[in-house]
Amino acid sequence: MTSTYDMPVAGDEPIWDIFLSQHFFPALSVADEIGLFPALADGPLETDALAAAIEVDARALSIHLGLLAALGLATRREGKWGDTAVSRAYLVPDSPFYWGALINGGEPSQLHRNLLAALRPGTRDWTEGRPVGNWESGQLEIEQARHIAAFMHAHSLPAAIAAARSGVFEGVKSLMDVGAGSGCFAIAAARANPGLRATIMELPAMCEAARPYIEEGEVADRVTAQAVDMFREPWPEGHDALFFSNIWHDWNEETCGELAAKAHAALAPGGRIILHEQLMNDTSTGPLTTASFSMLMLLGTRGKQYSLAELRAILEPAGFSEVGAVHSRGYYSLVTGRKA
Repeated sequence: MTSTYDMPVAGDEPIWDIFLSQHFFPALSVADEIGLFPALADGPLETDALAAAIEVDARALSIHLGLLAALGLATRREGKWGDTAVSRAYLVPDSPFYWGALINGGEPSQLHRNLLAALRPGTRDWTEGRPVGNWESGQLEIEQARHIAAFMHAHSLPAAIAAARSGVFEGVKSLMDVGAGSGCFAIAAARANPGLRATIMELPAMCEAARPYIEEGEVADRVTAQAVDMFREPWPEGHDALFFSNIWHDWNEETCGELAAKAHAALAPGGRIILHEQLMNDTSTGPLTTASFSMLMLLGTRGKQYSLAELRAILEPAGFSEVGAVHSRGYYSLVTGRKA
């Protein structure tokens, strides 16, 4: 029988692809409604200029454009966005081949409405970068926490096993997993590295929800949970590595900068920060599934999927050096930096 912490025989990329394909058509239908492709017909534009021309939020538009580019409907060169042969032929109303009657011929979906709301100025404050929903208050009910732990565990467990076996925890004796959800990354790291002790830093209800996973992982003697609100309370200090999985993509650059500063202050001298994220490419135009994941973050959080260059630009000013990335599994990478 396969153990919970044995690596699955198949990769989970097809499941990610199917799940995140839900954003493909809304990205197209909203682009048509806001007149994005006609705005590009006269030539490439930088994000701010394009956003001004079609009266939408520039940061939200940049995430939207990333998915359109990954779908082959936009390009980006030297910082400017342009159209493609496909979008010129089929997505400009003046074209005899325009698909508008099909694209916006029915009742718009909820995802269409949500994306349109994110793009319209004043609908949401995209500069605030603070926790949203229940995270804003720092309070979660236990049933909410159990639900969050379950769905995070479902899509994170294979990635956690891969991260634990990647060598990134080599030499780490004391690990703190910040915003750990079910704790599967700390559990997998402890199972794969017998000399490692880990602390799951989470809200109180999430700590309670993580305990059954710790027991099931048979590492209760080396993995503990500590209730800390990462935005309002001091962080435990002295760990030689801090780990964040799918945390930074929830927040904008300013808030990620705050997290980087807190991590730097909490780490022991020479300690490491480790970010587990799906990375956008250098031009923020793909890969396709990651660009769609970024759309999910746009619609549900204050964040997006970042490129390595963007994460380096946040980590280095906070005092981290030797910032680099290695692929871990599927669409995920591990970004590391050392406390200077």
